[in-house]
Amino acid sequence: MTSAQEITEAQAAELLINWELAASTAARLAPPGPRLTRREAASEVQALRKAATEAVGHVHQITGLHAARGLGEDTSDVLIVDRAGWSAANAESFRQMLAPALKAAVEKKPELAKEGSTGQVVGSAVTGAELGAVLAFLSANVLGQFEPFHQQRLLLVAPNVVDIATQLNVDRADFRLWVCLHEQTHRVQFAAAPWLAEHLQEQITQLSTNTMGQADSLPQKLAEAAKQLKAELKGRKDNGHDDASADPSAEGASSTRPRNRLLEAIQSPEDRAVMSHLTAVMSLLEGHANVVMDAVDASIVPSVKTIRRRFNDRGRRRSPLERAVRKLLQLDMKAAQYRDGQKFVSHIVDAVGMEAFNTIWEAPQHLPTEDELHQPDLWIQRMGLQGQRSGG
Repeated sequence: MTSAQEITEAQAAELLINWELAASTAARLAPPGPRLTRREAASEVQALRKAATEAVGHVHQITGLHAARGLGEDTSDVLIVDRAGWSAANAESFRQMLAPALKAAVEKKPELAKEGSTGQVVGSAVTGAELGAVLAFLSANVLGQFEPFHQQRLLLVAPNVVDIATQLNVDRADFRLWVCLHEQTHRVQFAAAPWLAEHLQEQITQLSTNTMGQADSLPQKLAEAAKQLKAELKGRKDNGHDDASADPSAEGASSTRPRNRLLEAIQSPEDRAVMSHLTAVMSLLEGHANVVMDAVDASIVPSVKTIRRRFNDRGRRRSPLERAVRKLLQLDMKAAQYRDGQKFVSHIVDAVGMEAFNTIWEAPQHLPTEDELHQPDLWIQRMGLQGQRSGG
């Protein structure tokens, strides 16, 4: 039997989480998508692929990033998937991303390495099922995603694009292009900064591995997080809470929110510094994509104003259940961070121009700190861009 010290990262990942169960659970629990005939589905896939190709040129024009040249010609890394396909792809991404942390967990608790034991089998199944439940929720809400780690691919979730376009009653072709503009911006970002994916992976590995050295095992924490979710939802149902109590931003809403034990596990100053850096970088990436979206006018997406207004209104009409889940998964907190990122990018572009802003993609040292994210003039000063105004 392989000892805890000899076990590989891949073996640890397979021992502690049943990834196949996670993917199958997500596929089973995800709500059904819109009803489409085979011909309609094939047409939607073709139209999404065309929109993804077209979007790259617009991103190039808006951002001035030369890395966009030629990206639209290669569609081999553009995957049009359904909800189950998105969940399976993300289960695989999580497996590879968390492997170092799971190995650290096994080294800390060698009994976890006893393959075939009751504890190992049950624990991996429970964690896999809980992770699958989270993926199921997300799979019904994600329109697209650029996956920068391992395979560098763009995922577009066809049933969700159709579903949301129908709900909003907007032009479907315009909506496809609008969605692809955002996601292709992420693809261009990583092409402009080819070092960025590895940099982020190193930061995530450091954070998750350190956390496993200080806290209980990741499977236990994932199980605890799932229990919190169930308790939160059950409590709201039993107490008959309305939208205000489920919305953390609503006036009069309770300031008490479910504890996120995964975040609370980060105790050391080093780990907090890494989390601060990741927060700033993710906010930058999403904020930059939002700035690109705001630069889109009717010459690119004819009904863009209608799409923006109805899409934003949709976010304010979430059900109490959906708001509770989003609250626990901290999706609303992420949205607030992305708004901060958009303000950061907009301020710098207004102050020094897009060309000067694009120096941010040249090296890890050019990325903003979390303080600079909220005070963009600090970044301008650090980069020596005061008084500059380039084109764009």
